[in-house]
Amino acid sequence: MTEKLLPITYNEMLEAGFDQPDFVVVGGDAYVDHPSFGTAVIARIIDALGFNVCVLPQPKFNNCEDFKRFGKPKYGFLIGSGNVDSMVTHYTVAKKRRDTDDYSAGGKQGKRPDRAVTVYTQLAKQAYPDLPVIIGGIEASLRRFAHYDYWSDSVMPSVLLDSGADLLSFGMSERQTAEIVQRLAKGEDIKTMHDIPGTCWLGHQWELPTGYAECASFKKVSEDKISYSKATKVQMENQDHINGKVVVQKQTNDLYLVQNKPAKPLYRKELDALFALPFTRTYPKIYDEEGGLNSIQEVSFSIIHNRGCFGGCNFCAITMHQGRFVTSRSHESVLAEAEKIAASPDFKGYIHDVGGPTADFRIPSCKKQVKEGLCPDRKCLAPTPCPHLQVDHSDYLELLRKIRAVKGVKRVFVRSGLRYDYIMHDKDDSFFKELVQHHVSGQLKVAPEHFAPKTLECMGKPALGLYDKFQNKFYQITKKIGKEQYLVPYLMSSHPGSTLKDAVLLAEYLAKHKIRPEQVQDFYPTPGTVSTSMYYTGLDPFTLKPVYVAKTSQEKATQRALLQYYNPKNSQVVREALKQVHREDLIPVLVGSKKTKSEIAYAASNPKRKNVPVKNWQEVQRQNQKNAKGKR
Repeated sequence: MTEKLLPITYNEMLEAGFDQPDFVVVGGDAYVDHPSFGTAVIARIIDALGFNVCVLPQPKFNNCEDFKRFGKPKYGFLIGSGNVDSMVTHYTVAKKRRDTDDYSAGGKQGKRPDRAVTVYTQLAKQAYPDLPVIIGGIEASLRRFAHYDYWSDSVMPSVLLDSGADLLSFGMSERQTAEIVQRLAKGEDIKTMHDIPGTCWLGHQWELPTGYAECASFKKVSEDKISYSKATKVQMENQDHINGKVVVQKQTNDLYLVQNKPAKPLYRKELDALFALPFTRTYPKIYDEEGGLNSIQEVSFSIIHNRGCFGGCNFCAITMHQGRFVTSRSHESVLAEAEKIAASPDFKGYIHDVGGPTADFRIPSCKKQVKEGLCPDRKCLAPTPCPHLQVDHSDYLELLRKIRAVKGVKRVFVRSGLRYDYIMHDKDDSFFKELVQHHVSGQLKVAPEHFAPKTLECMGKPALGLYDKFQNKFYQITKKIGKEQYLVPYLMSSHPGSTLKDAVLLAEYLAKHKIRPEQVQDFYPTPGTVSTSMYYTGLDPFTLKPVYVAKTSQEKATQRALLQYYNPKNSQVVREALKQVHREDLIPVLVGSKKTKSEIAYAASNPKRKNVPVKNWQEVQRQNQKNAKGKR
């Protein structure tokens, strides 16, 4: 197959040899013909099936004229917002408008609307009211049920209802897309396609299938937080393609959202075939006139070798989108891509990443999962690993060795989400040793996310002790091979479950280990995660137990400041936080021993309190336990 960009203008369509598209794929990002971009993947799938397809990237949204760019499509539109939810693309966690958009040429903001899926669908319907519209991608997928919307601070109905689309394709969508477009081409009415796995549709009560799981209605979840929590549990427990049920949720007085069973993931041969499609791995040259595209920089010399993640972190959307079932590409497929990258004239010899959602997952979590599906009531790795968990890095290690041997490749790095707990549960140290020796570019980034027990529990992350062991082992290996390399932990502030005391514990741990995070991520309540449900309801959806949530901007800022305790501009905030939780003993540890006037006055008014400087984190813990026993 000839590698050529798909048409994005009317003239390019004519040059491609057709004067009417069968389908138009609409995306909120600038067009990048690369397998890391959902718009390109869906367009290439349709193209490979023999249909005439055009791509409409970032259409103007003040009217519907841009949706008529290619004339009337023969069969319909497929619409997504891009690789990221449009609201996340536009706004920071503080709800401030971002200055740049890496998915737009020149990083310019304003190229797509807020809630792009809804706006684009309505414009497509205005342009051609009789044409089917199928929505998909991350924004549609994670908003398929009634959901808490952080930006409006309200519960919204399914995006399928709000947008007016005919069908919603959730997850990665390749299977669904292929079936939908072929059935449309055969003349089937989109409104009768109620049997396709991996899709959602709206219907009346008499149309509902048998054997479904029902969650509380939009009206009820928008009024009652316990109902919202219970609905979250039902939705999360039915996202497995083997044992998941059809899920139903009432949206209006007479319309129900029906989520069919999730689609089967693409297996190895199918993933290989997908990545063998004629992606050009570039973008239209017209974008260079506007400053080029930042979004392609990280992926140009990176390789995706797997899909899915059984890690099950509560703040991650993978469970509701890609799913927890892991599949991976063959060595031959990955090596063919590595050789193609190495042959690129711009390649400098460095593969930036060989990863995916979690880089070191190549196989499903256990053998039972392959036949019976994932356990709906427990996680595979946290808080402790399941006894049936398969921990094996041998295949991944062999793959990395082969890529290192490709002609023209100097170094191969791994940067995308290694699970340190999975590495530590491997009885063989071979992978860890070679990772540190060959695949770290000076800094290895891993994600413990927090160091307070209750917060880690709410995150669905493993207990703290394992990270300590990982850290020690990393530096032992690094020292042995004579390299200067560092471990960089990803950390999150203000996650549900994190009280001010927990934030102080986190700062205490960082100080003990001389960790000074330059970048701190605040928890961002995006649709479709367990953590967002906790944020909105203040409840754990699986137990209905209360969960503490930091919601005020002041408390969020304080928790964030504690993570960067070493920054002089945070000193006063850190001091006040320590006083608030009665941890003045940590003031010399976190901000220095010099006391302010207010601290001197506080000590004078509390003569019985011992503000004794402590040397390390363990000593602080012992002192706390001693104080607690004294109170009892």
